[in-house]
Amino acid sequence: MARPPAHQTRPNPEKNPRRDPTAAGQRDASVNRIAAHNYFLLEKFETGIVLTGTEVKSVRAGRANLKDAYGLIKDGELWLLNCHIGPYEHGNIFNHAPLRTRKLLVHKEELRRLLGKTQQRGLTLIPTRMYFKNGRVKVELALAKGKQLWDKRETERRKTADREAREAMARGRKEAS
Repeated sequence: MARPPAHQTRPNPEKNPRRDPTAAGQRDASVNRIAAHNYFLLEKFETGIVLTGTEVKSVRAGRANLKDAYGLIKDGELWLLNCHIGPYEHGNIFNHAPLRTRKLLVHKEELRRLLGKTQQRGLTLIPTRMYFKNGRVKVELALAKGKQLWDKRETERRKTADREAREAMARGRKEAS
């Protein structure tokens, strides 16, 4: 006869429904929408970021902006420049500077690979989104190549053609039924 288990196992309880969706990791804290318009995003990867306490609270409140931000490799470390994180509303004199340079956390092998690609092929590092994962703030960086004006026009033309084709197919399905 089989022995009963020593302890009862319960399924994981649901996350607190009242918790903020950004803090719970269900919604991005910040997205750089203009990046896909100005650059060809070739390869994306996840990095950690070193933040102070008031910066984390501001990111959780949705006060981060990645619009003009970019990544830079300097002295064997990866840095995020021009990322604006607004001051925390309830902060005191020890509140953070909104545009300070922040360190990004990646493995050494990944850093070496990025260094080679940015130096040899003329690619740049652009942050595409900032989000929470297991309670920690993560930044999604993309290896990017700048678009010329005609590239942007071509991309816009392609998007318009795809949208029109989808609409025509939907109309055709609607008429057939």
